[in-house]
Amino acid sequence: MTTLEEQFKDIPNPPSIGDDIEGKVITLYKSRLFVDLSPYGTGVIYGKEFIIARDIIRKVNSGDLITAKISGYDEKDGYIELSLKEARQALLWKDAEQAVTDKTHFEIAVQDANKGGLMMSWQGIQGFLPASQLKPENYPKVDDGNKDRIQDELKKLIGKKISVSIITADAKENKLIFSEKEFDANAAPNNNQSKGNAAKMAEMSAKYSVGDDVDGVITGTVDFGIFIKINDELEGLAHISELDWGLIDDPRTMFKVGETVKARIIDFKDGKVSLSLKARKENPWTEAATKYKKDDTVTGIIIKYNKHGALASIEEGVSGLVHISEFGDDKTMKEKVEIGKTYSFKISIFEPEKQRMILKLN
Repeated sequence: MTTLEEQFKDIPNPPSIGDDIEGKVITLYKSRLFVDLSPYGTGVIYGKEFIIARDIIRKVNSGDLITAKISGYDEKDGYIELSLKEARQALLWKDAEQAVTDKTHFEIAVQDANKGGLMMSWQGIQGFLPASQLKPENYPKVDDGNKDRIQDELKKLIGKKISVSIITADAKENKLIFSEKEFDANAAPNNNQSKGNAAKMAEMSAKYSVGDDVDGVITGTVDFGIFIKINDELEGLAHISELDWGLIDDPRTMFKVGETVKARIIDFKDGKVSLSLKARKENPWTEAATKYKKDDTVTGIIIKYNKHGALASIEEGVSGLVHISEFGDDKTMKEKVEIGKTYSFKISIFEPEKQRMILKLN
């Protein structure tokens, strides 16, 4: 029995390569950072991973709680090898959130354009600038509102550097939104304009509230969701997780600019509106709660692999996860279950109120 097998023998569902794990920093010794990962053992960051994360490691102290990704196992010494690459990404998101608070402006080049706006990158993070957030001189001047002509006009901005501010930074939803309107380097403060904007937002807040059902027109589709124009004064974002009860990999495959959709307001704060399309549809997990239970045998189609395992669709909108620990590693998983094929499973955990189902391959 190897050192790690000895460590894990009495632990149910031990961690696997690719899993995120949390632990307390023990000490920094000779270019190695040791982390207490009880009850699993001791983690270590060293070699290339240490070099990549040195700016982060410089800021941590013994006892600090950190989250890292399991990158491998040191069988000789029994250490769990860790990577802090994701922690560097977390620091960037923290800087982005601070930029929202400070209203910091950046000169950023436009990378691409679609009918709804511009794609831009900040510190390697992809973001979106909705056309509605462009200043008048850059807003596409198309009299008939033709979406193709609007896109043609927006594409003329590709490569151009624009002064923008970050108005939304949400690491959890991988959402970075820019505005050109929020910052004008040459303009003096306009109190009348500010009062006018405040009055408009007060009017919108009085007219709409969380829970309201609205109809809107899609103005942009991006990796993380769709932008929906409710009226001339109000535009909101429906995050990819709020588009449907089923899995959506790319909103662009299901939604088109100019399409009318029905949504529900799920958050309304500081003039920013969060919308949900799935909230206006029946939750399939409600019915699933009456049909399935723990230890039932079900059939499902493998629809996706992720870092945690394979996702199997049991019925429309109801999916279960076959954890990667069932297979041992990513390669074995892809050999045993193929995307698009149907398999028999046993439900080992079923929590419909949390929309959670864990499966075991029969």
